[in-house]
Amino acid sequence: MEDTSVAVLSDTEKGVKGLAEPENDTESSEELLYKVEDVPPWYMCIFLGLQHYLQMVGATVACPFFLTPALCMADDDPDKANIISTLIFVSGIITLLQTTFGTRLPIIQGGSFSYLIPSLAILNLPQWQCPSSEDFETMSSENRTELWQVRMREIQGAIICGSLFEVFFAVTGIIGLISKYCTPLTVGPAITLIGISLFKQATAQASKNCIVAGATLLLLIIFSQYLRNIRVPLLPGKEQKAGKGLKQGFPIFQVFSVLLAVGVVWIMCGVLTVANVLKPGDAARTDAKISIITGSSWFRVPYPFQWGWPTVSLGAVLGIVCGVITTTVESVGDYCACATVSKKPTPPQHAINRGIFMEGFGSCLGGIWGSGNGSTSYSSNIGTISLTKVASRRVVQIAGIIMIVFGMIGKVGGIFVSMPDPVMAGMFLYLFPLIMAVGIGSLVDVSLSSGRNLFIICFSIFTGLSLSQYALSHPGMVQTGSETADSIIQIFLSTSMFIGGLIGFVLDNTVPGTDEERGITRRLEVENNAKLAGDTSYDLPIGMEWISKCKPLQYFPMSPSYSKHFLEILPFCKTSRGVDRGMNMDNFGDCNSLPAIESKNF
Repeated sequence: MEDTSVAVLSDTEKGVKGLAEPENDTESSEELLYKVEDVPPWYMCIFLGLQHYLQMVGATVACPFFLTPALCMADDDPDKANIISTLIFVSGIITLLQTTFGTRLPIIQGGSFSYLIPSLAILNLPQWQCPSSEDFETMSSENRTELWQVRMREIQGAIICGSLFEVFFAVTGIIGLISKYCTPLTVGPAITLIGISLFKQATAQASKNCIVAGATLLLLIIFSQYLRNIRVPLLPGKEQKAGKGLKQGFPIFQVFSVLLAVGVVWIMCGVLTVANVLKPGDAARTDAKISIITGSSWFRVPYPFQWGWPTVSLGAVLGIVCGVITTTVESVGDYCACATVSKKPTPPQHAINRGIFMEGFGSCLGGIWGSGNGSTSYSSNIGTISLTKVASRRVVQIAGIIMIVFGMIGKVGGIFVSMPDPVMAGMFLYLFPLIMAVGIGSLVDVSLSSGRNLFIICFSIFTGLSLSQYALSHPGMVQTGSETADSIIQIFLSTSMFIGGLIGFVLDNTVPGTDEERGITRRLEVENNAKLAGDTSYDLPIGMEWISKCKPLQYFPMSPSYSKHFLEILPFCKTSRGVDRGMNMDNFGDCNSLPAIESKNF
């Protein structure tokens, strides 16, 4: 869950509770303007798709913003813009795949902080430490390029291999088994530590100009909290469906709080730069990185292995796997939240498996293209759906196309990179606590009056933070005699979300506690009361007639007809009635004769 808001948390909490409890009159009267299968007019698709893009781009830009210094890139390196453009480009591809063949929910995919934290831990190893400023200044342009590209290739290889674990989780259906043991007491501390772990980077950037960073943060708080209920009449009232709900005004300050705050302060910095109020060398000057924009190409198509062939090391791969596990569990919660605000039943297991598969496949694409990051679902667009009452799948598909187009325009990435560091830092000081809020909000279903639960939560967070900070400040603390083993252990100890999540997982599954106390009763209640009831929203857009006739697919975890695990077809597996379920191909239906495939609404 990246780039989240408190509004999203409250909407999600209300929605999840609504699955098990009757809706009141107020909630039931709030109908969607456009449902998941509806297709709004083309101009509204573009406008709402652009809104989704602007909502996710802040967190997407944040990932390369923190990664590139650890890669030893110069502040004015034009390839910073190319990395951002690559991440946006790949995110667009993954969004299209997710909405069309994955969960088919209107959910945005983008860069993940769950991949950023282990990446920073990898680059903190002794062999990847950056040279001193004096040595860096004496290096040639070619050597500087190779300096960061060799590190990027290490991250690429780790992401490619690590993402295959996520694909494996989906194809085998193992994600269902893992989720049974990962209660909020495991997920909550892990997500909370993602936001806490980034405080040093955010404060370091803010210290370059505290006034500008503080102004950005102040405007963000004013727009998103104090002015969130103010509606601006952007569209005239109409009787048409497109105008309903908008004639009262649009909550522009809540939806575009980040864009407005950053835009106002950025313009202010530009004025102060022209007036020479900001002294030369001040990080808040808008001309400090102007060379990045001028050096960026207008049109550039990202391509696979653009930074060279990836390298693979066991320690780096295992470090990324920590992020894979975290983002997998996070995304399952995002799918359920998106279904809630879209007025759809809880996603069935096959839809969740396909969604996780697309995320793993998308992360693999991110590694191949060299984005320096993986992929995860964004809960920010869930809040956008809740605000606009537009849950159309087509709108998010258009947003994916916008991401692809903007990812090929190099100047767009250059503009984001040229944003003054204090302005960006002010935005991060607002966003990172909200990531922590997601972790804390995930604990809503557990008993917070239980001393057992409070101990697990606090001990997991405290130990994860303290141990990881000590490991980061002592890169050579592990001495086993094996360089590979040293790297693996060092990365694990430096990854706070892994330590916190692991401690929470072990304690929650070993310390005695009731199902109600752990939040399991609540989860089962939600799952049992959220039935599909014939809903076809999660079916694939093509081939459903053939899939329904091919009986072996009922054992395939990603098939819409999935009902039993594929292990049940083995001779030694039996059903609850004790009847053998061997490989009797006569019972597998007609899988060879493909009927005419009727395309549904993509």
